[in-house]
Amino acid sequence: MTRIEVTVNGVRRDAEVEPRQLLVYFLRETVGLTGTNVGCDTSSCGACTVLLDGESVKSCTLLAVQSDGREVTTIEGMASDGEFHPLQEAFHRNHGLQCGYCTPGMIMAAASFLHENPTPTEEQVREALEGNLCRCTGYQNIVKSILDAAGQMSGVKA
Repeated sequence: MTRIEVTVNGVRRDAEVEPRQLLVYFLRETVGLTGTNVGCDTSSCGACTVLLDGESVKSCTLLAVQSDGREVTTIEGMASDGEFHPLQEAFHRNHGLQCGYCTPGMIMAAASFLHENPTPTEEQVREALEGNLCRCTGYQNIVKSILDAAGQMSGVKA
């Protein structure tokens, strides 16, 4: 076992983990945050996307020990003071989900993307989502949601 200290959604967590435990399982099983989904375990689908020090990563590709001393943000950490993040609101408002399985990963990938590119075009959003799969929606309302959130976050109505 290896001891790690990770800040998850602003809360410092100390834990003993198996050196081979994936970050996604640490978040779900040790920390108890099940919003981060396990989709493929091969980094193909993006359902497990979280922010690591502000950058989107697929948590099925990282070992929990690689997050030692770092900051992880999950979908549960996006809301603030009981209020949804603008991305969460936009996905709800624009029907950017169907089954919802991919939604946490989509929102986390979009959060990182919008941090780097706050006023994207539709084409840029579609390109940014290449690593996140949705088997239900056809992506139209997901892209619409992200563009809406970008407008909300920059203070401009979409």
